[in-house]
Amino acid sequence: MMVHLMLAPVVLPFLTGSLLLLPFARSNTRRRNLVLVSSVLLLAVSLVLLVTTHQQGASYYALGGWAPPYGILFYLDRLASLMLVLTSLLTLAVLLYACAGEDKTGSYFYPLVMFQVAGIQGAFLTADIFNLFVFFEILLMASYALLMHGGGRERARVGVHYVILNLVGSSLFLLALGLLYATLGSLSLPDLAVRVQQVSEDQQPLVKAAGLLLLAVFALKAALLPLHFWLAATYSAASAPVAALFAIMTKVGLYSIYRVHTQLFGPAAGDLAGLVQPWLWPLAGLTLVAAIVGLLASQQLRRLVAYSILLSVGTLVFAAALQTPEALGAALYYLVHSTLISAALFLLADVILQQRGQDALQAGPAVRQPVWLGGLFFVAALVAIGLPPFSGFMGKLLLLQASVSHGLWIWPWILLGSLALIITFSRAGSSLFWRAEASLQSASETQAPRMHWTQLAAILLLLACSPLMVIFAEPLYEFTFLAAEALFVAPQPLIWSET
Repeated sequence: MMVHLMLAPVVLPFLTGSLLLLPFARSNTRRRNLVLVSSVLLLAVSLVLLVTTHQQGASYYALGGWAPPYGILFYLDRLASLMLVLTSLLTLAVLLYACAGEDKTGSYFYPLVMFQVAGIQGAFLTADIFNLFVFFEILLMASYALLMHGGGRERARVGVHYVILNLVGSSLFLLALGLLYATLGSLSLPDLAVRVQQVSEDQQPLVKAAGLLLLAVFALKAALLPLHFWLAATYSAASAPVAALFAIMTKVGLYSIYRVHTQLFGPAAGDLAGLVQPWLWPLAGLTLVAAIVGLLASQQLRRLVAYSILLSVGTLVFAAALQTPEALGAALYYLVHSTLISAALFLLADVILQQRGQDALQAGPAVRQPVWLGGLFFVAALVAIGLPPFSGFMGKLLLLQASVSHGLWIWPWILLGSLALIITFSRAGSSLFWRAEASLQSASETQAPRMHWTQLAAILLLLACSPLMVIFAEPLYEFTFLAAEALFVAPQPLIWSET
């Protein structure tokens, strides 16, 4: 039974999304109850899989009993289980927030969220690079519709750009898959990792071309420069629950870089080892520069949060370029932190927008609940900046320690990013809460809606993870280090047993 439980993170949201399309689920109350129960079950299953994997090791699952390289193979290790828990926790918070009324502003919100979650979870679980493409398409199709949730001219405009860019990325992905299958005769990651070591000299250029095409595809998903222009416009235009859920989207691209390129072109890949490292260094640095410029130029709170995501992407790519288990383990810790705090900030920005009537970082109406929102924003800003005693500080400290062996030249990049966050969040806080126009304060207090308890619960759920990550920093980093270390183990031919 535990073996089949591996499929639950994909099957459960697919089943829930399908049930939500049936006539009995037309009642919004029933929909809310169903998705909340499903999300709690999804989180519970993901935690069970994480604990089981940590205790018993990684495991494979071949659908239909078909042995690789011909069958569809799922693979659950520490890295995949960590991402499953992160996605499930984020989903629960997003659905809680949507229960305050955001789910009524468009049709099929809940089924689309469930289908997107199924695609994300499948991308984390698959051990076949073609099925990685399939799950990418599933999550992207759901994200196209979710981006338009609530309607509006701006969402339609950025939605068209988002669709076109991802269609180009999908085309490049298929081209890379064709090159890999033509040269190596398999698309199963365990098989590919072994066959890359044995590739003939005349086939190496084709494999290199496929690897670089895959990097371009994953860089587009992760929003690496120069493929980052879609991120700020898309995230700032989307509704708050959708933007919060999209916080995991760039991490899917980063996960793919970690998983695919470390396994296929890692230290054990022979002549193809370190294929993408020369590209990752400049991409990481330029992405950080673009993020810092975007942060300093941001005039809206949601756009500020979007550029903070881009900043975390650049930081996490530096860790991938270091190509050590210590750096990748620290990156996984920071990845969890950055995803949760970005989602919390998007939700908090929406509440502030509802009470101010605008999210422009300038003098405007006072919020109706200045103590609650000011306190939440203050804590969220400290977490995002990376000041002690929160998880952002611990994550950056681990990254700085892991980079010592490569010299201290990486430190200024990470510290300059933190400085930019201090400047921009300080400016944002003073504009939102200290420079309220007195003439508009009374109108704001009487007309603005109060924060719904489900909105508060969702934001608190995400923010509470930061101190917990510090309290349990040692076992969590040990887990992420072991997850990263497994990616650097020299691949062995996969021996399949029906038992």
